[in-house]
Amino acid sequence: MIIVTGATGKLGRRTVERLLERVPADRVGVSVRDPRKAQDLADRGVRVRQGSFDDPASLVHSFEGAEQLLLVSLDRTGPECVSGHRAAIDAAVQAGVGRILYTSQMGAAHDARFQACRDHAETEDLLRATGLPWTALRNGFYASSALQFLEPTRHTGDIALPADGPVAWTGHDDLAEATAVILAEGARFEGPTPPLTGPVALDFDTIAEIASQTTGRPFTRTVVPDDVFREQVLAHGAPAPIADLILSIFAAARNGEFTAVDSTLAELIGRKPATFHTQLERAWAE
Repeated sequence: MIIVTGATGKLGRRTVERLLERVPADRVGVSVRDPRKAQDLADRGVRVRQGSFDDPASLVHSFEGAEQLLLVSLDRTGPECVSGHRAAIDAAVQAGVGRILYTSQMGAAHDARFQACRDHAETEDLLRATGLPWTALRNGFYASSALQFLEPTRHTGDIALPADGPVAWTGHDDLAEATAVILAEGARFEGPTPPLTGPVALDFDTIAEIASQTTGRPFTRTVVPDDVFREQVLAHGAPAPIADLILSIFAAARNGEFTAVDSTLAELIGRKPATFHTQLERAWAE
């Protein structure tokens, strides 16, 4: 039995779909906050159980019988994130899970500029302390984040963001397929994997050129000072912690924390991962 958390989310759902192409549905289970959102999976023979990171007892029940558990990281930051992960890991131990796989991130480190990467490092410490077999999937930075940064520029043609550095932007579809391969074929990695990245690291200067090629319109790259950008984000209604979190992505990129490019993702999926050009073209066509 392979159990997946967050199976109604962007990465978890894609992973379950790719997994069902490789193993029978009765070997797949999902732990979700709202089982109604996974009814279509239940209709296909997937075991659906309610599990909340804020209710450890529910997680023990939803993890029951898991030979492998895919723990999809929470969309939270700081102590709230790590405590949720701790609850899930403790529940996995209590439920007798055979191996825990966790969606970590490239650049995970205690001294990372990006808060989420510090959270991932703490979670990996928790996994290491269990004594269970575990794998941390060091996923490349999600390309969807870059696409979100670009959304306001589609009509203005000006990519006005803080100074950055090259980032190995990586697609959810490729990461989901690689995760399904690892789960279906038995864990190939002990501890952290190599970075699971797209084919090249890009900064927003290069992305401006790609946007111009994609649309046939000129795009410019304007560097906005950090303090000015922070005020702009706050003016759009974001709370201060979110503004600081966004800024920390650019600080980490400037520090070279997301530049690594590795062939492991391509080897797992048996092809070259989608380029950022392809992902931008697809997103803007929609």
